Amino acid sequence: MQLPVLSPQATLAQHQHSRAFGDVALDNYGRPITYVRLALTDKCNLRCTYCMPENMRFLAQKHLLTDEEILRIVSVCAGFGVRKIRLTGGEPFLRPNLLELIREIKQIRGIEEVHITTNGVGIADKVPDLVRLGVASVNLSMDSFDKNRFHELTRRDEFESVHATFHALLESNIHLSVNAVIMDGKNSHDIVSMAELTRLHSFDMRFIEEMPFNGAKNQSSPAIAWNDAAIEAHLRSHFPHLESIGRTESATATMYRVPSYKGRIGIIAGFSRTFCGACNRIRITAKGILKTCLYDNGVLDVKQLLRDGASNDELRERLLDCIAHRHKDGIEAEEQSHAHGELFDSMSAIGG
Repeated sequence: MQLPVLSPQATLAQHQHSRAFGDVALDNYGRPITYVRLALTDKCNLRCTYCMPENMRFLAQKHLLTDEEILRIVSVCAGFGVRKIRLTGGEPFLRPNLLELIREIKQIRGIEEVHITTNGVGIADKVPDLVRLGVASVNLSMDSFDKNRFHELTRRDEFESVHATFHALLESNIHLSVNAVIMDGKNSHDIVSMAELTRLHSFDMRFIEEMPFNGAKNQSSPAIAWNDAAIEAHLRSHFPHLESIGRTESATATMYRVPSYKGRIGIIAGFSRTFCGACNRIRITAKGILKTCLYDNGVLDVKQLLRDGASNDELRERLLDCIAHRHKDGIEAEEQSHAHGELFDSMSAIGG
């Protein structure tokens, strides 16, 4: 994989914007970087159609970051203002010693919150451990609450297992968001029934625009039928009293509430990318590649840098230089990737 080479002739302004102002690094557009999404593995026990092909080939263990490398990266990032870590996959619970890794990340000075994104397969009994470890929130990927459609979308018969995890999380004190990627004709008819679950249950039901990260070779970004505006209009046609709560700074989801309902409803414009202007996150993929935007194809091989013997100071400087050269938004990042003839990885390799 050929990664872009950063120019040593970065302007002074760009260089300054990459340095920590107070305790937080700012990118070249003045956006603070306080959040890292870290993919622990590309392996998954589901085969969601929008995420990966059925015959997905996974990375050998030697190509994944070790626990020690992960802790070094998190520690360095905490040093320039990162306060929030989200552990993703693939499926993070397929990572050996995940709970111990969470405990060690929580002990790193400066890290205030650890979050997890999971598909929920077979982990209902792990929820008490997550509570004990102080996990701040869980994003549960569940694209349908209909057992048959769940099977069609995931290509696995794991509905009962995931449903048990959903209820275990509801009964805990961990903040729960259920994420559903909306696909025309596949689960779009489930939007209202999933939103209706917030009547009796206190959680966030979030609908996500479909994005071009399924690992297919013929990837492009055509218009989608269910963009954020279409999802909102559909919700309002069934919930005429739907109230807009808005979006907090740097959040990806625009939130809504139906009066008297216990939970909330969210829409994430991952394809339309209306939230890029306040983006505060960077990603480390399962391959150990830094992405400063979901839609770029990687800007630094962090794993190789570490294995070549880089010190923490050298790692910090390289990360900050990359932050100083971020794309303005996901549209610009995608255009540059296509201009170089690059294809997107599957979401399981990028990190959900």
